[in-house]
Amino acid sequence: MVVSRTREPGLYADGGGLYLQVTHADARSWIFRFMLNGRARSMGLGSLHTLTLAEARNKATECRKLCLDGIDPIEARQRVRSAAQLDAAKAMTFDACAEAYIEAHKKGWRNAKHGDQWRNTLATYASPVFGPLPVQSVDTGLVMRVIEPIWGDKTETATRVRGRIESVLDWAATRGYRQGENPARWRGHLQNLLPKRSKVQRVEHHAALPFVKIGEFVASLRQQNGTSPLALEFTILTAARTGEVIGATWDEMDLAERAWTVPAERMKGCREHRVPLCDRSVEILEHLRAHGDRYVFPGGKRGKALSNMAMLELLKRMGRPDLTTHGFRSTFRDWAAETTRFPSEVVEMALAHIIENKVEAAYRRGDLFQKRRELMDAWAAFVSRAGPAP
Repeated sequence: MVVSRTREPGLYADGGGLYLQVTHADARSWIFRFMLNGRARSMGLGSLHTLTLAEARNKATECRKLCLDGIDPIEARQRVRSAAQLDAAKAMTFDACAEAYIEAHKKGWRNAKHGDQWRNTLATYASPVFGPLPVQSVDTGLVMRVIEPIWGDKTETATRVRGRIESVLDWAATRGYRQGENPARWRGHLQNLLPKRSKVQRVEHHAALPFVKIGEFVASLRQQNGTSPLALEFTILTAARTGEVIGATWDEMDLAERAWTVPAERMKGCREHRVPLCDRSVEILEHLRAHGDRYVFPGGKRGKALSNMAMLELLKRMGRPDLTTHGFRSTFRDWAAETTRFPSEVVEMALAHIIENKVEAAYRRGDLFQKRRELMDAWAAFVSRAGPAP
């Protein structure tokens, strides 16, 4: 066989299990075919452009010797490659893997601040313990050194740190930088070493205003000047989250239909959410539309949204540092539960809560928009009883 002249597609035997495989004129490679434990296998040795006939014969001889000893040459080669990958991984630190993980996933996160939160928590808690170490060296003992000291008094933070370490280590394993079980895994592993979260975490609710005082509060709020008071009132009237409100843009608003559609990428549950707008909400929007900014609630600089701290600062100026913006969602929920007959699923949908029961979620395909409009109009009427809008 004249190797360099072989162009016709097919398999050409050289002997001893060595074949030249020709797919087409420019795709020619060496393969080694063998039987081991009653199983026929084929192993690629390399391209004809890379290996000469003599070199291919030497490789085939090495493979036959392995077979003679009952060793699968394909598996033997994979073990060598895995060892080489682990050797290379010794230079790949946990910190480097964490940064690579963040860069790989940041486009899928709802906002850039999520990436900053990942960096900050890992830099604060994980990096001082094993950040500079090879990612392969991270074991249960090291993970426990990070998590155990904060599990009792910073349980929420500890839970997030543990989950982020687990994700980074899973990523490193998939990329071939480490092998073995994930030492940050909770189920069946760390759960055996740490008390249940429910046993140590003190539940802290967002400070909420009693619903009987909401009218008085909103009347006072309407005496304030600026964008922040309007944003806070709009937040109260829609029972929305802070991020949903300050990130709202005019293309999400349909004043004719009195509806606000928050896209999935800006929702906590990653699902589009339609919000019915009461008359006062529409009035606020019509007042702000004259500003001509992209954002409904613009910040100090043109083209920038209102700061996520703006409404909290407003509450402090009003002498109510005891309240949180998120707490008004609890005020709304308490009002709906204690003073109205609206079904709980309507209230939960108004709050854009995810339906945990999968069967119930499958049957409830609509968004109960009209019923939610009635609910939010009733809420607006209750909120406005203590005084008219200026």
